Amino acid sequence: MRLWRLALRYAYPPWFWPYVALEKKATGLRMFNPVVAPGIVQTRSYATAILKEGRPKGLEDLVTARLERQQILQREEPTGLWLVLHERVLRNVVGSEEIMREQLLRLLQIAETSTHRVQIIRDEGRYRGPVGAAPFVLMSFEEGADVVHVDGFPRGYVLAEQDEVADAEDAYDLLRALAMPLEESAELINSVPKECYS
Repeated sequence: MRLWRLALRYAYPPWFWPYVALEKKATGLRMFNPVVAPGIVQTRSYATAILKEGRPKGLEDLVTARLERQQILQREEPTGLWLVLHERVLRNVVGSEEIMREQLLRLLQIAETSTHRVQIIRDEGRYRGPVGAAPFVLMSFEEGADVVHVDGFPRGYVLAEQDEVADAEDAYDLLRALAMPLEESAELINSVPKECYS
């Protein structure tokens, strides 16, 4: 608990604290990201490569805090995770090919865990509705209504209005419909390192 409080206080900007607190309480996360693997599933080396680009001060603390958030996926009653990722997440080289191999193995492990789901939207070289949307996550809780966190620049924000949450749920349902089935998504994740990073 002490590490958690320190991470919350020092490793995150104040605007991100509400998200981290909500994420810790969530029973379910439905995430979409069109560019990079979300922090909740990043390996140490991938997180380091991502974070050092924009915020080199206190890099190790930032990475440690990001990895600490992942504990919710391994606790006795883990938070259920459903990831929808664009195919470019698998192919955009972050750091190095070795870092990408490790990160894709992590995604594959998540995809093969019974409490989690991973779907990939194939890159077909054409516009496909909300695939170009900003990264967002729908958070569900044992008690209380769902909320949405939308990544943005210079900061993300939480939406709790019923209409906004309903819009996000509709968008997420469409993204899942556009994505490959679970088994095919896992096969694609498994094939990319052999194809691109061997």
